[in-house]
Amino acid sequence: MIKTELKETIVQTGIKMLKDGLTVGTWGNFSLRDPETGLIYITPSGMDYETLKTTDVVVLDSEINIVDGECTPSVEKGMHIAIYNAREDVNAVVHTHPLYSTVLGVNKMELPAISEDFAQIVGYKMSCSEYALPGTDVLAQNVVKGLGKENGVLLPNHGTVLVGADMKSALTICQVAEKSAQIYIHALSIGTPNIIPDEDVKAMQDYVRTRYGQKGN
Repeated sequence: MIKTELKETIVQTGIKMLKDGLTVGTWGNFSLRDPETGLIYITPSGMDYETLKTTDVVVLDSEINIVDGECTPSVEKGMHIAIYNAREDVNAVVHTHPLYSTVLGVNKMELPAISEDFAQIVGYKMSCSEYALPGTDVLAQNVVKGLGKENGVLLPNHGTVLVGADMKSALTICQVAEKSAQIYIHALSIGTPNIIPDEDVKAMQDYVRTRYGQKGN
C-alpha cells in the first residue's frame, strides 16, 4: 500500500528544487498523489531538503489523516489536499518560492501567456489569488479558486503553486512559469508585452495533446 519509490520521488524533488533555484532553505512544499490508492505523499514540515530521507516523508489520506510516517507533515497539507479534491487530473502539487514569480505576486499582478511553452503547459494565465496567512484553510480555499482549471497560480507576498499529472510534468511547469515571469518582467521594463490570444493558446494546447511527440509515448 505504501510505495517507497514515491517517497524517493519526494526526496529527489527537494534536491532538484534547491538546485533549480525554485526555493531556498526549508521553504516550499510538494506532494504526490498515488492514482492507484489515492494516498498523498508529502514533505515534512521545516526539514532540510538536502538531508531529507524517505522515512521522513509523510503519507496522508484525502481527509488529512496520517497513514504512514513519524514526522509532522507540511503546514500547507490542507492546501494540497484541497487541490487534489478539486482536481481529478492533478497528481502532483509543487509550492515554490521563486524570485520572479513572487515579484509579480507582491504587485498582485497576473502572469499572462507571453510565450509558447507557457501557453502549451501552464495555461491561459497564472492568476494572483487573494491573500491569506500560510497554513490556513482560507489560503487553501483561495489557492483552489485562483488555480481554477489552470496549472499554476500566484500567491501574493508568498510564492506560487504549480500542478501536474505527475511530478516530472509539475516540475517542468514550475520551470517554464518562472522563466516566463522573468521574461514578462523584463518585457514590461522596455515596452508593452504581446499576449498570446486565447484562441492561439487553445490551438497550441490541442497540438501538444494530440500531435506533439512520438506515437505511443
